[in-house]
Parts: sequence; structure tokens; C-alpha cells
Amino acid sequence: MVRVAGLSDRPQSLAPPPPTFAGLVLRRIPAVGALRTYDWHAAKADLLAGLSVATVAVPQGMAYAIAAGVPVEYGLYTAIVKTAVASLFTSARQLINGPTNVVAIALLSALAPIPAEQKVASAIALGVLAGLIQLVITALRLGDLTRFISHSVVVGFTCGASLLLLLDQTRNLFGWERRGSPHDHFLVRTWTTWSDGGAPNQGTLLLGLGSIITLFALRWVKRRLRWNLFPDLLVTVVASAAVVALFRLDEAGVRVVGEIPPGLPGFAIPAVPMEHLRVLSEGAFAIATLGLLEALAMSKQLCNQSGQKLDLNQQCLSEGVANLAGSFFQCIPGSGSLTRSAINQQAGAVTQWSGVVSAAGVAMIMVLFAPYARYIPHAALAGILMVTAFGMIDWKALRFHVRATQFDAAIVAATAIAAVGISIEFCILIGVLASFVLAVPRAGRMTRTEFVVHEDGMVRERKEAEPPDERILVFGLEGELFFGSSLALDEHLDYMEARATEVGAKVIVLRAKRLRNPDAVGMHELARWIRDMGKLGIRVILSGVRADLDTGLRVGGAPALGPDQIFPERKTRGSSTIEALHTAYTFVDAHFPAPAAHKSSRPPAAEFQV
Repeated sequence: MVRVAGLSDRPQSLAPPPPTFAGLVLRRIPAVGALRTYDWHAAKADLLAGLSVATVAVPQGMAYAIAAGVPVEYGLYTAIVKTAVASLFTSARQLINGPTNVVAIALLSALAPIPAEQKVASAIALGVLAGLIQLVITALRLGDLTRFISHSVVVGFTCGASLLLLLDQTRNLFGWERRGSPHDHFLVRTWTTWSDGGAPNQGTLLLGLGSIITLFALRWVKRRLRWNLFPDLLVTVVASAAVVALFRLDEAGVRVVGEIPPGLPGFAIPAVPMEHLRVLSEGAFAIATLGLLEALAMSKQLCNQSGQKLDLNQQCLSEGVANLAGSFFQCIPGSGSLTRSAINQQAGAVTQWSGVVSAAGVAMIMVLFAPYARYIPHAALAGILMVTAFGMIDWKALRFHVRATQFDAAIVAATAIAAVGISIEFCILIGVLASFVLAVPRAGRMTRTEFVVHEDGMVRERKEAEPPDERILVFGLEGELFFGSSLALDEHLDYMEARATEVGAKVIVLRAKRLRNPDAVGMHELARWIRDMGKLGIRVILSGVRADLDTGLRVGGAPALGPDQIFPERKTRGSSTIEALHTAYTFVDAHFPAPAAHKSSRPPAAEFQV
């Protein structure tokens, strides 16, 4: 054993100390780690930001519950429990989780075939399933794969989801009764409601239109006066409820929220309706995927603006834990909220504790003012949702993706049409598959370069009219050596074989330094080609071979490549390609001597330069 002076006597000092329980907690719960440098200024900033977010979270939570087809209190439960749990685990300090419009639309679609009496239990069960899926993604460290899903999928889905939200809320805006069977398609149910839902309720319609006008007016004033934290949503909801209570419109056919339990959500083990497990599993995959895409996209944006370092795997853990834990407190699935996160950042939030403050603020509002919430009209929440749906679409991004390439335009159109015409679950599947159809061929591209040795000893790229040495051909391949590039690899290998046969070459020097991430398929094809070249009497010499490729070729059945056929990648000064060329010329000079003219035009092997 080799001993290092001064260190070998105390080998235990070289090993890092085992992680303590506190260290593991700080690593997995970033909000706890933030307390190490927490001070009064940070606490004051988080308190102001959290309370500002709470004033928006209350009306949004109620509206998104209505959009998902469940009673409003479940949206408020989600804005309390899921927001608090996700804030403890999130990697992005200003991200606020909870009920969102995107997940609400996916939830509405997933619950469509479920009987009315089982919708709430099924919605909570979807939180369990979506959370488990997200935790599996975390355990397998697959969160980074979301970067292979084109942003065109998100743009197309947002367009389709916005249209679904607008169509669905027309019944609440006009006061129509819901018509159609739960098993009918969404468009069929919508048309049946429009045609057979009865005459519009004038009071309901006026309240809905009034909430829309009020919200736009308040936002115009807010922009003019630069009151970024003005609670326009809460003011709109309170004003509409006051009108209902003052004129007793609830007795004139205007549908209101009704009684809301004043207490906080209690612990209850969620029950998964086993007879609907298959349907719920399909919806859970869409909700889990959408939730991660939405949360990760906003986390990246927030971290880029604030200079934070985002841990994608930690963010996936945050979403999974929050959905799973929330389901034990009667929460529906959720994700990162664009609106509430933006308000949180604008209000000056410093750490994740602003999200905990927001959850506490929603809980306080719910306990104190739940008896008064019974007058909130569905039409006002419908107006808020319609304004939100219109604002969901990033029109600038939509124009860019439609004009960028035909493929991006096709993904946007296919995803949006599938969301409305088929289902949310199917549109996500289409978008993900389309993204991988786009990503895999691009990752599987491989380029081939042919080189020649000039009289000055330089190894350069061969020009079209430049004659090669007919005994030795020099090629380079660059790309990912995995199953996705097998077709391109076969084409390049066939070309090199044809070129060698055409000119009567005896040796092919293949620069393999830029062949990356080899897998079994790629290495098997390369090993097969080397064997076939040997049968044709053509010697293959590999240069710049990385350790993983060297090991794989030997294990994968390549010929016994000796030191004169394989030259590993050099980490120090020197070039494995120069060594390979030296060996190649030594071999052909010994076995296939070239004419004198060829010998005189070639520099000594020691003078090769790459």
C-alpha cells in the first residue's frame, strides 16, 4: 500500500463526516435552511409579501375550485395546506404553490366521467396519484427530462385550456343549468347546456358582466397609479357579494357560493374510488406532468430574475410532497401560480417563508369571514375566471411559436385542438410525444469528416478535389453514439466502407474522440463494422477513444483490439491521432509499400500535426 507522508497515519480525517439529521433536514427543507441567516428585515418583507398574496389567493382559490367542478372550500384548503407545504420544500424562494387555472382545467376534464357524488373524493384521490407520480420522477431524478418537452406544448395547451375555461364558465355567467351526461364529450355537454339550459338570468348576467368591467377598471387604475399590490380580485369579489346581500339577489335566482365551513381542513385519509382508478390514473399523469411543467417553468423564470440557483430535483420533490400531503387535508391538486408568485416577488419576498405567511393569511380570512362568503355569486367568480383565461395566453409567445418553424406551429395547433376536441390528457400525451419526436432525431444527428495528411505534416479536413492517400483513409465522427443515432451511424459506416473499397484502402483511421455517451446499440453497430472491415482485409485503427467506449467495444464483441489498433483519449500533451497515423503508416509501409512518389511526398511520421 502506498503511504502519503503526514496523512497516512490519520486516514479517518480524509473522509467527510457522516451527515447529521439536522444536515439532512436543512438539505431537503430549504425553508429551514433559510432560517440560519434570517433577520428582522427579511421577516418584515416576507410578512408583507405573504399577506399581499393571501388577498389574491382567497378569490383565486374559490374561482379555481369552481373551474374544477368542486365546492369552493376545497380551493381554499389547497391555498392553505399545499401552499404551506410546498413553500417549505421549494427551491425557488419566491414561488407560491396552490390551486391554479391550468391544473383546474385538467382536473375538470379528469372528473368529467365521475358521478357528481364522487367528484370531491376523486379530486382528492387525484392529488394522491399525481403526488406519487411526481415523487417517482424525483426518485429517478427525471425532472431534467422536462427540458426535452418543447415550450410549444405549453403554449398550445394554454390556448386550448383557455378556450375550455371560457366555454365552461358561460353557464355560470348566464345562469344556465348544467345539461348533458357526464359521459358526453365536453363540447357536447356545453352545447346541450347552451341549448337546453333555460333562459339567461338577468341578475346573474349583470353581476358577471359587472365583475368583468370592475376588474378591468381596477387594473387600469392600478397600472395608472402604480399600485402593484392593490387586491383587485378581492375587491371585485367583496363588491359583488355586497350587491347580492344588499338587494337579496340570491332569492331572485342568482346562484351563490353558499355556506362555507368556517373551520380549517382536518386530517382525513383519502379514499381512492377503485371503480374509477383507470380513469383517474390517466388524469393523474396529465396533472402531474402539467404541474411539473408549470412549476419548473415559473421557478426558472423567478430564479433567473433573482440570481438564485434552481435545483430541479428539489422542485419536483416539492410538488410531489405538497400534492401528496395536501390530499390528507382535503386538498385538490395544484402547482406553482404565475399570478401569486409574481405578486410575491413584487412585494419583496426574501425567503420561502412568505408562502407560509400567505397560507396562514388565507386560513385567518377563512376562519374570520367564512360566514359572509355565502353571498359571493358564481357569476362574479366566472367573470374572474374569464378574465384569467384571456390573460393565460401569452400572445407574444403564441405569435412567435406559430411563425418560428412549421414544426413548432404544428405542435401548438395539435396540442390546442386536442385539448378542446379530445381531452386534456390526450393533448398532453400528443405534446410530449411530439416533443420527443422533435428532440430524438436532433440528438441522433451525427456528422462525418474526412481528413488528409498534407506535405507539411498537418492533418486537415479534405477538400472535394483533394486526392487522399489511397492506402490510408482518415475519418472523424461526431455525435451521440446511442440508439437514436443508429440510422445516421449506419449511413456513415457504409460510406466509409464504400470509400475504402473504391480506392483500395488498407487502413481506416477513425477519430472517435467526439463520439459521446455510447450505449449498447451504438457500440454494437461500431463493433460489427470493425469485424466486417477485418473480413474485407481493411484494418481499422481508432484514435481518441474514451474509456466508456473502449470498455463497451471490448465487452460488446469487437475484435481483440490491441495497442496498435486502439489509442485512448490523451489527457496530457500529445495527440492520439498522431500516434494512430504513425502506426498506420508503419503498417502499410511494411505490408503494402507505396510507390517512391508517395513516400517522398509524405513527411516523416514524427512531423504529423493535428
